[in-house]
Amino acid sequence: MEPRVPKPSLPPPLRTARSFALRFISGKYQGGEFSLAPGKDLVIGRSSELDMVLVEDMVSRRHAKLSVAAEQITIEDLGSTNGTFVNGEKVASARLREGDRILIGTSIIKLVAADAISGPVEVRPILQEVPPSRTTTSQVRTMTGQIEEIPLPDLLQLFSASKKNGILTVRSGQDVGRIFLEQGKVVFAVVNDHEDVAPMKSAQRILTWEVGSFEMEPATPREFPARIEMSTEGILMDTMRQIDEVRRLGPAVPALKSAIVLPVPMVPAIRDLTPAQLDVLQLAHNHGQVELVLNRSLASDLDTYKLLLALIERGYLRAE
Repeated sequence: MEPRVPKPSLPPPLRTARSFALRFISGKYQGGEFSLAPGKDLVIGRSSELDMVLVEDMVSRRHAKLSVAAEQITIEDLGSTNGTFVNGEKVASARLREGDRILIGTSIIKLVAADAISGPVEVRPILQEVPPSRTTTSQVRTMTGQIEEIPLPDLLQLFSASKKNGILTVRSGQDVGRIFLEQGKVVFAVVNDHEDVAPMKSAQRILTWEVGSFEMEPATPREFPARIEMSTEGILMDTMRQIDEVRRLGPAVPALKSAIVLPVPMVPAIRDLTPAQLDVLQLAHNHGQVELVLNRSLASDLDTYKLLLALIERGYLRAE
């Protein structure tokens, strides 16, 4: 009997390295996509001789370089005037991961897997320079995008790190919010031109919006009825805390546009209410809508929601 000869084992299949692309989610090149070639460097800047040419005055002639080695992608700032930012942090060099956002000039660029791109559309090199007469000290050109692509807290972090000046206009449904920035700091905010509402409340209300569009434009000199003194980082942290706590209150929290009325007859005794509850009850009687009560209340939105819920649960108010 002949001995059985073992079959040679097959080598393990080769692992195909993932490929990536850059997607412009804001700025003048919004919607453009650029595939990254493994093993090749990509130099970005205003010079027409580069791999990716971004024609705007906030981009240096040689601004940044991306290096692609298998699945490892790094970005290096090339001594640019206005800096290179990754996820809101100014970097000299950084390793990139899928989903990271890069800010160069007024362009926000997202690193995506190549299989996530919509098609063969790419950012075409633009072979001309910005005329010297267009050079300006303004830090902002019109920048637009979708909140679904870049949430507002992330956007404000980018603007804070890059010390932008300008007006961030946000549209969500029928609502229009404006956040005013000076050197990256939020100094004022307003929703639907209601400047009688505390600007901190307006800023935090805007930051809760998850659907809509934004546009960043140059600021115009103006006086504010009040200014926000808290740092941008402080605003973001406090807003995230309030959002989490409102969510914990559960589905009983009435929608902003809900009508709110006093039942007739009112069974529970008014004398059992605290001064803070009486204030909110009066606001509900005078204005009849949750959003207007929040706007006029001296307490934060979170604390006002808690007072409203307590009044509803005890039968002093009814949301419709």
